[in-house]
Amino acid sequence: MAADTPPRPSLRERKKLRTRAAIRKATYRLAATDGWDATTVERIASAADVSPSTVARYFPVKEDILLTSEQDPLVEARLRARPADEEPLESLRAVILDAVTAALADEPEETRLRARLMVEVPAVRARLTETTAETAQRLAGALAERTGRDTDDLEVRVFTAAVLGALREATVYWAERGRRDDLIPLLNRTVDTLKGGLTLRTRP
Repeated sequence: MAADTPPRPSLRERKKLRTRAAIRKATYRLAATDGWDATTVERIASAADVSPSTVARYFPVKEDILLTSEQDPLVEARLRARPADEEPLESLRAVILDAVTAALADEPEETRLRARLMVEVPAVRARLTETTAETAQRLAGALAERTGRDTDDLEVRVFTAAVLGALREATVYWAERGRRDDLIPLLNRTVDTLKGGLTLRTRP
């Protein structure tokens, strides 16, 4: 086995992953057909063939079924692996857009449904703000290491939160407009705006 090949998950970890995947699939299926409010933990458990307590153990907050991802640790690892001399903004652009591109390719309907619910359901939108902050904290640690700063450095925290908040807002913008546009160019525009600032337009 190559030195950089990650170890295969244990049987217990593979079982956990299968259970989480079953819960996610059941949730998306019910939410697509019956709406978010009708997608109760009890119905999710029944559709996933697990107990309600199992759903709660894996996802203590129902909205986390939509908003958390097994990709989060991978994004952090990929951020740490970016070229050492790369600008932090470009590093974040690369790893986050790669993750979104993969989600759109692997789960296009689920990704679009999640974006729609972010706009339509206040509880999902509120929890999105919290999970974005949690992800920003995770990625800020990686950026601090890359830039030689302290892990609790204010500038690192502000920078990372600003980038992720802007990308979240771009996703909401995409969802509000019926998800007709290509999301990836919108996210690239967002990063370019952060990089270049906002240009004043002369009114006619």
